[in-house]
Amino acid sequence: MVSDLQPLLEVQDMKTVFKTRSGLLEAVDGVSFSISKGETVAIVGESGSGKSVSALSILRLLENNGSVTSGKILFNDFNLKDIGPDEIRKIRGNEIAMIFQDPMTCLDPVYTIGDQIMETIKIHEDLSKREYRVRALELLRLVGLPDPETRIDAFPHQLSGGQRQRVMIAIALACKPKLIIADEPTTALDVTVQAQIMQLLKDLQAQFGTAIILVTHDLGVVAEMADRVVVVYAGQVVEQSNVRELFEQPQHPYTAALMRSIPRIETNKNQRLQTIKGNVPNLKELPTGCRFHPRCLLATEKCRNEEPPLFDAGDGRLSKCWTADPTLQVKREIMTAFDEEQLDNFERNLHLVEGQPLLDVKDIKKYFPITKGILSRTIGHVRAVDGVSINIHKGETLGLVGESGCGKSTVGRLITGLIKSTAGEVIFEGTNLAHANRSKMKQIRKKIQFVFQDPYSSLNPRMTILDIIGEPLEVHQIAKGTRKQERVAELLEIVGLSRNDMHKFPHQFSGGQRQRISIARALATEPELLICDEAVSALDVSVQAQILNLLKDLQIKMGLSYLFISHDLNVVKYVSDRIAVMYLGEIVEVADAETLFENPFHPYAKALISAVPIPDPTMEPDRIILKGEIPSPSNPPSGCKFHTRCPVAMDICRNKKPELKEITDRHIVSCHLY
Repeated sequence: MVSDLQPLLEVQDMKTVFKTRSGLLEAVDGVSFSISKGETVAIVGESGSGKSVSALSILRLLENNGSVTSGKILFNDFNLKDIGPDEIRKIRGNEIAMIFQDPMTCLDPVYTIGDQIMETIKIHEDLSKREYRVRALELLRLVGLPDPETRIDAFPHQLSGGQRQRVMIAIALACKPKLIIADEPTTALDVTVQAQIMQLLKDLQAQFGTAIILVTHDLGVVAEMADRVVVVYAGQVVEQSNVRELFEQPQHPYTAALMRSIPRIETNKNQRLQTIKGNVPNLKELPTGCRFHPRCLLATEKCRNEEPPLFDAGDGRLSKCWTADPTLQVKREIMTAFDEEQLDNFERNLHLVEGQPLLDVKDIKKYFPITKGILSRTIGHVRAVDGVSINIHKGETLGLVGESGCGKSTVGRLITGLIKSTAGEVIFEGTNLAHANRSKMKQIRKKIQFVFQDPYSSLNPRMTILDIIGEPLEVHQIAKGTRKQERVAELLEIVGLSRNDMHKFPHQFSGGQRQRISIARALATEPELLICDEAVSALDVSVQAQILNLLKDLQIKMGLSYLFISHDLNVVKYVSDRIAVMYLGEIVEVADAETLFENPFHPYAKALISAVPIPDPTMEPDRIILKGEIPSPSNPPSGCKFHTRCPVAMDICRNKKPELKEITDRHIVSCHLY
C-alpha cells in the first residue's frame, strides 16, 4: 500500500554503458521511473532487457567495465550517480539494500549466517558484541527462520533454498533501509516457499513502510505484489502503468504479448500458447525505429523507420508505441490484435492408447548412506526416494510435482539408470531394468532420454552442435559421417533451429535455443520416453511458451511420452494428462490434471495449488501457508510424513502411515482423511 506520494527515489533518463573489446554497449538507454515510501514498483521484461542492470546501476554495483554515463538517480536530495565511493558505501545496506536472485552465490560459504548479518550492522552501527548477536537473532525471528538460536551459527550450505533467501532478506533489513531492491527473489523457489517469501515482504513493508523495487519476469508475482509496473525491452522503458490497468488493458504490444504467453490454470491444454517470435535484439545490432518492431504483430513502415517517444497514454500511463500517438489516429485495442491472430489447437494425440503401458515403476527406493569418521562408517541413510510407484502409458504426459528436496529428480535418474536403486522395480515395455543384460540396457537407453534443467551446463562448451547432437548417433551406431550430418540437420529443423547452426558452439545461442539443442540431442536416438527435469523453469515466459508448444508438437508427431518434472504448477497443469504429487520421497496423490486442480484431496496438494501466483491483480488468493520446513529425509517423521506441517493432522496421522488408495476413478490418495 502506498503511504507517501513524495518520491523516495527518482531515476531520470539513466544510461548505463559497458566497455567491451568491440566498443561501447548501451545496456540501459534512458530509463526513468520513481518510487515512493511504502510502494512496490515491479520492473519486468525478458532476459537481456536491462532489468537487473537498471537495478544494479542505482546502487553502483556494476562490474568494472560498466558505468552510468548520464541521467540522474535522486535519493534524499543526493544524485547517486555523482557521489564518491565512500558516500555510496554509507548508503548501501543502510538506506538502500539489495536482495539478490541466488542466495547461495551471495552468501560466503566459510562464515556463519550470524556473522554475515552482523557484518552488515557493524559497517553502519557501533554496538557491543552481545548487541550485534541480539540484533541478528531479532532479524532471523522477523523473517520467520525456524529455530533462530541454533541456525544463527549454521553455515549457508546447511540451510534450504527458502531459508537462505530468508537470510538474504534479514541481511537486507539489518539497518532498516528505506528502499529494498529485490532482483528475482523468488524465481528459484518452490511455490509454497515463494508464497511465504511474498507474504513476508508484504508484512515487512506494512510494518516498516519500506519501498520495494521488484525485478522479475514472473507476472503472477507482479500481479500480487506490485502497485506500479515498469516494462523494459532492449534497454528502454516501453510501458509504465498502475498494475491493475496494465493487466486489464496493456498499452504496448510487447506487454500484451508477454501476458498472452503465460500458461494459466484455466488455459485449455489443447490450445497452442501465444509466442513472441524471435529474441530480444543483440545490443550490438539494434534494429532501426522501434526496437520491438521485428517481433510485433502491429508493426508498420513508420515503426521500422522511426523510434517512437514515450507517449502519455492517460491516467499517468506511458507507452513507447506509435499506437499511443493521439495525432496519428491509429489507436486500437492492443489485445484485439492478439485475439485476431489465429492459433491452431493441437491435434488429438492419436498415440495415446488407454491400457497400453510404457513404463511401470513399482515401489522404487533410493537411500544414500550417511558416513562418518576416517573409516567412513555408515551411521544412517538419506531416504531420497522411499517407495514410489508410478506408471506412464504410450503417448501420455505424467507431471511430477513437489517441493525441492522431495525426490522428483532422483526418480527421473532412477528410471534412466543414471543412479542405481536401493530397492523396487523399473519395468520398461515389459523388461525389468534390474535384470536386463548389457546389450538389452543399451537398447532401452536409446528409448529413454533426459532433458536437463540447465541446458548450458549439460552441453559441452568445447564441442560444436554437430558433435553434441551427433555423439549419441555414433554411440548407438545409428549414423556416421555424412549421414550423421544430415540427421543432425533434420533434428535441428525439427526443434525450430537452422541447419546452419550445427557448426556453432553452445555459448553462441540464447537460453531458449540451448534448450532446443538439448531436446534435439534427446531426440537423436528416436526415444519413446523423455524425462524433462525442470526443462522450462529457467526460461522467460515467451521462450517457455515456444518450448511447451514444441514439446506438444513433438509428442503428436512422434508418439512421445513424457515424465514432466517441475515446481511450476501452471506449466504442469497445461502440459500434463495426469499429475503425481510427491512429498518427502513418497507419492501422496495421483489424478487427472483437471481433476487434481478442481478437487485436490490431499492437504499437501491443496496447499501447493493454493500457492500458485495468479496473474490477475483483481483476485485475492485464498492461500494455505504451510508452517515450518520440510523434515529431513534422513530422519523423517513417523506415521504420515506430512503431519508435522498439516493443518488438519489427527492423532492417527502421527502414528500410522496411510496407504495409497484409489478413492474415485483414477484418483489415488495417501491420507487418513479418506
